[in-house]
Amino acid sequence: MEHGDPSRAYDEQSLLPERSLVIIDSRALDGQCLAQTINAHKLDMRVLAFGSIEEWRQREKEHPPLAAVVLNVGGRRIVEPTVAGEIRSLSAEFEPTPIIVLADTDDLAQIMKALEYGAKGYIPSSVSIDVCVEAISLALAGGIFVPASSVFAMRRVLETGSTATRPLDGVFTARQAEVVEALRRGKANKIIAYELNLRESTVKVHIRNIMKKVKATNRTEVAYKINDLFGDSSAASISRSEF
Repeated sequence: MEHGDPSRAYDEQSLLPERSLVIIDSRALDGQCLAQTINAHKLDMRVLAFGSIEEWRQREKEHPPLAAVVLNVGGRRIVEPTVAGEIRSLSAEFEPTPIIVLADTDDLAQIMKALEYGAKGYIPSSVSIDVCVEAISLALAGGIFVPASSVFAMRRVLETGSTATRPLDGVFTARQAEVVEALRRGKANKIIAYELNLRESTVKVHIRNIMKKVKATNRTEVAYKINDLFGDSSAASISRSEF
């Protein structure tokens, strides 16, 4: 019976990752799939998925020290008491270990709240796995990752000095809010596409989704309903022929 080379076994053991990245996701399949995908990107960490932080605590001693936590909140809003409480609790308990939020929206208001509650990064589920891995690496290096779309939205607010988008928080995504503002100003689809660096077909998709959310049947009705939200009685002049 062969027992193998003890020195080889020692070398293989020494090559095992010395840190753990823990993914907290109540949806077991989603969490496990993400863990396997990140593992395939050779992040030099043992990537583990658990349904809750309590489940991880029960098995903590089986794994290398914690390097970062990715909390997948899915479609839940950051400001929901249970979500906000979980982010605050994890951030306080594991400081300085970074807590990174993964969510289904890139809404600027939600992102800012997550960071306010202590998160060191915010990854929308719309990004690629490569971006996700880079975001985690940035948090591990002491940085804070936020999606580019939200940075652009913030820049537009700062440049205009306007608080006009605030009534839309929680109603539209950050990109939809930009399209809404352009619609209020009477801009054509081609102009909106150019200014937001989008395809014209993508602008039309955003407008359809906006119409569904405000229960409007055309662009003009969108403008009037949005202006009601802003308390502005003068609707922008929008051509129906574009949509």
